[in-house]
Amino acid sequence: MSPALLDDLGEPVELAAAPSRVVSLVPSVTEAVAVSVPGVLVGATDYCIHPAELDVARVGGSKYPKLPAVRAARPDLVLANAEENRAEDVAALRADGIPVWVTEAAPTVPAALASIRRLLAEVFHADPEWLALAEGEWGRPVPPVWATAIVPVWRRPWVLLGRDTFAGDVLRRLGVANAYAEHADRYPRPPLDELRALLAAGRADLVVLPDEPYLFTPDDGPEAFPGARCAFLDGRLLTWCGPSLAGARPVLTRQLEEALDG
Repeated sequence: MSPALLDDLGEPVELAAAPSRVVSLVPSVTEAVAVSVPGVLVGATDYCIHPAELDVARVGGSKYPKLPAVRAARPDLVLANAEENRAEDVAALRADGIPVWVTEAAPTVPAALASIRRLLAEVFHADPEWLALAEGEWGRPVPPVWATAIVPVWRRPWVLLGRDTFAGDVLRRLGVANAYAEHADRYPRPPLDELRALLAAGRADLVVLPDEPYLFTPDDGPEAFPGARCAFLDGRLLTWCGPSLAGARPVLTRQLEEALDG
């Protein structure tokens, strides 16, 4: 048996060979592996909707996967994420003797891409073209700030991007600062009055409304921020670290520019 690999959290992952039966509990990782190593996935969550043609056993949600369904898929590796999946589920699978590779909750685009590159290289010996394209696209110099945004990802209650988030770094690399980038929490829950006050005081001048995880639309979201500029972004391009990142930059730039024209 080869020496154990170490996942992003430094935990050993013992694999006798490159895995051929993989269950992924992380939608973005599911897409990355499906595109880069076709045929190895045998299970994924209900939220793993890319690639659209993915035909594998479904094992429930990311936060609450159905562990019996994961075990029934007979995986030789399970892929999880430190933020999206619960530590107790990872521990339960490992206690059953199932290797689990946990990716970090990456705070930046380069860190997220490096995490995926290491997973694909060390576990699957894969070096996909999309990954190099994404690294080049998002490795450009950070442009000047042209807007400071409030970035909700949920409502009822309002949940925002705070410090050290992948999506916040995507926006930063597009010239959009996050009004809550220095908040103590990664996903703060401020009252709506506080958000409106920031806009009224000019400390934020844009509201970014992605279509996932909450589906914000022109009829659901902007009414909470009367008079504010709102940008509607593709949530997958904003929040997923995977093949969609290659080519995402011009799409997100156009969607942000539409807020200026509105």
